[in-house]
Amino acid sequence: MECEWKPDEQGLQQILQLLKESQSPDTSTQRSVQQRLEQLNQYPDFNNYLIFVLTKLKSEDEPTRSLSGLILKNNVKAHYQNFPNGVSDFIKGECLQNIGDSSPLIRATVGILITTIASKGELQNWPGLLPKLCLLLDSEDYNTCEGAFGALQKICEDSAEILDSDILDRPLNIMIPKFLQFFKHSSPKIRSHAIACVNQFIISRTQALMMHIDPFIENLFALATDEESEVRKNVCRALVMLLEVRLDRLLPHMHNIIEYMLLRTQDQDENVALEACEFWLTLAEQPVCKEVLCGHLAQLIPVLVNGMKYSEIDIILLKGDTEEDEAIPDNEQDIRPRFHRSRTVAQQHEGDGIEGDDDEDDDLDDDDDTISDWNLRKCSAAALDVLANVFRDDLLLHLLPLLKELLFHPEWVVKESGILVLGAIAEGCMQGMIPYLPELIPHLVQCLSDKKALVRSITCWTLSRYAHWVVSQPPDTYLKPLMTELLKRILDSNKRVQEAACSAFATLEEEACTELVPYLAFILDTLVFAFNKYQHKNLLILYDAIGTLADSVGHHLNKPEYIQMLMPPLIQKWNQLKDEDKDLFPLLECLSSVATALQSGFLPYCEPVYQRCVNLVQKTLAQAMLYQSQPDQYEAPDKDFMIVALDLLSGLAEGLGGTIEELVARSNILTLMYQCMQDKMPEVRQSSFALLGDLTKACFQHVKPCIADFMPILGTNLNPELISVCNNATWAIGEISIQMGSEMQPYIAMVLHQLVEIINRPNTPKTLLENTAITIGRLGYVCPQEVAPMLQQFIRPWCTSLRNIRDNEEKDSAFRGICTMISVNPGGVVQDFIFFCDAVASWVNPKDDLRDMFCKILHGFKNQVGEENWRRFSDQFPMPLKERLATFYGV
Repeated sequence: MECEWKPDEQGLQQILQLLKESQSPDTSTQRSVQQRLEQLNQYPDFNNYLIFVLTKLKSEDEPTRSLSGLILKNNVKAHYQNFPNGVSDFIKGECLQNIGDSSPLIRATVGILITTIASKGELQNWPGLLPKLCLLLDSEDYNTCEGAFGALQKICEDSAEILDSDILDRPLNIMIPKFLQFFKHSSPKIRSHAIACVNQFIISRTQALMMHIDPFIENLFALATDEESEVRKNVCRALVMLLEVRLDRLLPHMHNIIEYMLLRTQDQDENVALEACEFWLTLAEQPVCKEVLCGHLAQLIPVLVNGMKYSEIDIILLKGDTEEDEAIPDNEQDIRPRFHRSRTVAQQHEGDGIEGDDDEDDDLDDDDDTISDWNLRKCSAAALDVLANVFRDDLLLHLLPLLKELLFHPEWVVKESGILVLGAIAEGCMQGMIPYLPELIPHLVQCLSDKKALVRSITCWTLSRYAHWVVSQPPDTYLKPLMTELLKRILDSNKRVQEAACSAFATLEEEACTELVPYLAFILDTLVFAFNKYQHKNLLILYDAIGTLADSVGHHLNKPEYIQMLMPPLIQKWNQLKDEDKDLFPLLECLSSVATALQSGFLPYCEPVYQRCVNLVQKTLAQAMLYQSQPDQYEAPDKDFMIVALDLLSGLAEGLGGTIEELVARSNILTLMYQCMQDKMPEVRQSSFALLGDLTKACFQHVKPCIADFMPILGTNLNPELISVCNNATWAIGEISIQMGSEMQPYIAMVLHQLVEIINRPNTPKTLLENTAITIGRLGYVCPQEVAPMLQQFIRPWCTSLRNIRDNEEKDSAFRGICTMISVNPGGVVQDFIFFCDAVASWVNPKDDLRDMFCKILHGFKNQVGEENWRRFSDQFPMPLKERLATFYGV
């Protein structure tokens, strides 16, 4: 038997000294401690000292002992595979002996240490661990039982997957029934651990739990009114998860569960109330929601509405009493990282503007994003929002009487919650609200000048949720007063209000589009004034409001007086920002929209902007190469700089068209794009394909020499798993084929099979289908002999995906292609001819020569089959189709 390891007194003192120093607030002391700890890691038994201090050195104070354990935990994380066997065995033994230490802090530290060792793949190599911990649960000593449970809970959280696998011989079959026994334990802490352990296995539908699902649910019900809030919280959490995975088992008890959750949503402990409130959010996603909840709406709605008031602590955290803070610089920690949405090329549809797939919902998270992010107020509001979408106007029955009282309440906190309620139901109950809006909107517009900043800010958000209705009314009635007041709020003296007003205004811009043109001077005045007023965080939102304005009014912005107002402050910011500054992202996005809108008006600013974008791409690529060759010497670049720069170049190419030609001629952008098109990061490829398409349209003479290099890359990116990459590559291929004409022939084989496969895939997103159809049509237009033989394999999905898009150039060239292919291979369309007829009828006014092509094909088919067969065939047509074809094409 080996003798027990003993520390050397001098070494021990040295380590204790280190532990004391590491608790010093001084950063330079901290740094030197870090270095000494790193050096000590070279000694194999350093970790023995650390466990010794944690478990044996009872003379030391607890924080020092716990710290020793936490340093050991970090060593385990970083170097466990290098621990000698003797050391790891010694540590494991000490942990198990001391899991029941009388100090809760030491117990918890030992538990964390055990879990960390277990998660280093050691559950397999420590076969005694789980049986031993389960055995300790039965200990008479409370500390031992609680310590073992604490460790088990952490293991269940960290290693749930491996616990439920064959690797360990399925220990859960023993552990779960064991945990269930402890639901009735006399100690609340232990009851809470027991539920928390089992809860880890609900969402994954672990077999061992599913076998005991009924006793589990019975035990939960038994604990429903536990006096310990931690237990109630875990019961609520369990029921919310069961609702997702085992609704069948809850349904028989649904009435009682709903009654219970109503009580818990009003629990005195906000953490319990929040867990319970999640129940309504989850229930709303279940198809049975309407049926099981309709009888309880009268009780539930007041509870949710009540939860939407700011708590006193919220108001303190939000500095709800500070009205003016515009002069206080922002705390840089509060500025969330922004994610740039790369360009996706989409088609326009009948009856709307351009429709991207990124339907950004103005979610309930807009109003108070600095408090602990998710709280009862937000959860209640989100629940009301989803329930409004389930019950629609039936919800108003229970809500309207409450609303009246809230919205005109003298206490601002109550009134504020009423305005939030009104915003939350906007989407679901819009129809039912319309009769009240003529009275409510003016009231809300008045609330925009309330003396409380938190009332002003929520009112901005709620009004933005009704922007669609406002814009549908005569502009002088609501749009003009709303816009006037909202612009004043953009210049509010409170930063939260500025932010809410800016976001709301961006939503209003999207809805109003060209309705805003008469007020442009007035709007720009305000936005430009805000430039000099805003602190850092809100500036970023202001860029977005300006970009959205440009997207919404388009070429109407291209007037000398507007350009004179808008461009100088933008360019001034542009010159202030360094190439490494992340604030370039929103500014570049904004300039991209502005350049597209101004078109020729952007020319004076074009060259410096173009140069800098090319530089940003070049810098990022260079940094990426350094990092790839010597990752230990260099940092990985932030590729967002390159993505945003490529997107702005696309905006320039689209806005300036042929005038960008000489800039392209004088730069190495095509070489850089060749690298970007092969980048590992999908968003980089996505943006470079968008730029390729835009440059192809603007100045093909510079792109043409590279086509032989670009086409194979485009072919390999036709992978529908990456929707946006595939979409932009597809669009670029279509644009290239129009420019190449018959010279496209050698490249058809590289792309055609993938395109035909994509158009036939189930569940392909609409935008990708449309672009794929257009590109197939364009390839057929320039190389009919190569594409027409495959006609039968794509004609049907081709016709159905293009019938809903507006008449435009892209649709025109695609249909010319399909007609040319039909003349080469008429047999390919015979079986699906009705779909072709329907697609032809979707044209409002095709150009004359295209109409002639349609006519020729329709009449040719009719003559081919004969009068009698044609009548039988056309009798299957729906009436509007029949009439349209007769009117326009005489068949």
